[in-house]
Amino acid sequence: MKQIAITAAACCIALPASAEENPLTLSASARLRVESIDGQFRPAPAPANDTMVSLRTELAASYDTGPVRFNAELWDARAWGQDARSSANSGEVNALELVQANIAVKLGEKNALTLGRYTLDLGNRRMVARQRFRNTTNAFTGAHFALDGGKGRSLDLMFALPHQRLPDDVEGIRDDRVQWDRENFDVVFFGAHGTLPQVLGGTLQPYAFGLIERDGARLATTNRRIGMVGARHFVKASSGAWDHDLEGAVQFGKARRTAGAADRTDLDVFAWFVHVDAGYTFAGGWKPRVVAMFDAASGDKGKAGKFTRFDTLYSARRFEFGPNGLYGPFRRSNIVSPSLRLEVTPSKRTDAFLAWRTAWAENRRDQFAATGVRDASGASGSLGGHQIEGRVRHWIVPGTLQLDTGAAVLFKRELLRDAPNAPPTGNTTYGYIDLTLTL
Repeated sequence: MKQIAITAAACCIALPASAEENPLTLSASARLRVESIDGQFRPAPAPANDTMVSLRTELAASYDTGPVRFNAELWDARAWGQDARSSANSGEVNALELVQANIAVKLGEKNALTLGRYTLDLGNRRMVARQRFRNTTNAFTGAHFALDGGKGRSLDLMFALPHQRLPDDVEGIRDDRVQWDRENFDVVFFGAHGTLPQVLGGTLQPYAFGLIERDGARLATTNRRIGMVGARHFVKASSGAWDHDLEGAVQFGKARRTAGAADRTDLDVFAWFVHVDAGYTFAGGWKPRVVAMFDAASGDKGKAGKFTRFDTLYSARRFEFGPNGLYGPFRRSNIVSPSLRLEVTPSKRTDAFLAWRTAWAENRRDQFAATGVRDASGASGSLGGHQIEGRVRHWIVPGTLQLDTGAAVLFKRELLRDAPNAPPTGNTTYGYIDLTLTL
């Protein structure tokens, strides 16, 4: 009943107003999702099949005085009906959380300094992202300085304490317990992200990030002290033209192989990631776009004194690797994966795509991507499997009510079938349906 009341309130109080007419702006949305998985790919104790109903309610308010803007945003992410052994975690449940509470100070015509709790998208969201498909989001407490150099040039600087979503225990998640997320100086994240248009016929986005963490009284970590440098170059898709998106990054520093209290060995980190895609959009009709993609990220070789598994930081992955939630076998870690995708836009209200992906482990002895499956001997090979995925989105009421539905099939191959901890569950099938109301 409490959740129904929250959703009803969200729908009633959202009365958008422009800053010129009223300094106060209110908005709200509610998304109801039903998803189901069969033929689980995760090791035990994850159940062979699972079904979950989730509801994410968002309330946002902004008060703009001109030189200063006050922002607040509340997310309420809950789930019901999942198995007692479900893989659902704090990525799906984060009840009644103030993900944004900040002051944005305008500095000059276009620059702004944000102080407080905030969410953030940078670049194509492969390193830092505000989640869209996932039921909960990444959030930070600290400072974000956005500089606009004009003509498409920009620079984002950030210094933040990432939020540790709570509750993170099985009982708290199943009960949708309300618990304030934690942030402190045990985990510090900082970096810079630039945008430079008209470079080599496209847009260049160089970036650098750093992450420093340590074990705390309520937090066990791998004591990462890592830096990362990378760059992205892209040309946006347009009708009757080729487009591309190229990105690569390397990580370095120190970390431990596990978060166990007995693990005190600092290892030298060197890890890498690359993404390449090239597409063509046909003119007219449904504007079909055909795109070929390739993703690869290093896995850990297990060598003494070395750690080489790429860290996905605070990224999003649904837009490239498929739906997560109860699904989500792939991510930018220990993977080599080509993909083909066909995207269509039948109308302004409808879009869809169909995609195929094959994935290998970059290192056959490390945990494969996000599956949790591992064969330390390497005897099970490196081929994880093939995925076929599709999605259709339709605005029932444009800008207000949207239906989103999708499905994926994972055809398991040697690594996901024969590894010592691989579950004997056959191929994986998954489907979901969303209904989102935005006011």
